[in-house]
Amino acid sequence: MINTMINNKPDQTSKLEAVLFDLDGTLLDTANDLGEALNHVLKKKGLPIIDRKIYRPEASNGAKGLLELGFGSKINEFNYESLRVEFLDYYENNLARYTRLYDGIDKLLTYLDSNDIPWGIITNKPENLTLLLLPNYQEFKHCQCIIGGDTLPKRKPDPAPLLHACELMSVTAENCIYVGDAQRDIDAGNNANMKTVIAQWGYIFDLKETENWQANYSTKTPDALEELIKNIY
Repeated sequence: MINTMINNKPDQTSKLEAVLFDLDGTLLDTANDLGEALNHVLKKKGLPIIDRKIYRPEASNGAKGLLELGFGSKINEFNYESLRVEFLDYYENNLARYTRLYDGIDKLLTYLDSNDIPWGIITNKPENLTLLLLPNYQEFKHCQCIIGGDTLPKRKPDPAPLLHACELMSVTAENCIYVGDAQRDIDAGNNANMKTVIAQWGYIFDLKETENWQANYSTKTPDALEELIKNIY
């Protein structure tokens, strides 16, 4: 079922040149591996660990968001950069233990591949971790572009990574879709003049907050996103 939030509906005669995705909370459910990294650091510092249902909504915000969640007001008692290094070191060595594709993503990517619709990934996850993670999932073998949070000097919500992806893939931003589960994703896509789609299945604490994101569309499931693509192009 498609839940539409339309600012400008694409011209029915326009050609979809590419679909670009956020990674964490959009293609992959990485929350539990990120949460394990947080809890590893918390235990080392003698602090209480965080339950999965508490850290999941913060997973899209990476190391910084999770460390701030876990340490709270105590974070100023520690060297933040040391905490971040400990977090990332643990995550790098355990980054695919619990991570999985969201239900329907494999089918969606197969649809794009079989219809010769190029697709790529633009994430704020560090590039080295992204390149280590993706080969664990054969569904990503046809990904045509991977841009991490430190690939360029600027990252989302700046549109630069999305526009760079278009250059690498030789596609026009206006004829691309960007899909993500955070406001920064939608802001980046809108600023790049792409059509934007909210992935409701991701790390969104309250769906009501997405009503102010100014996305073109909001989809409940990857299957709904596939149907949206079929219906508007």
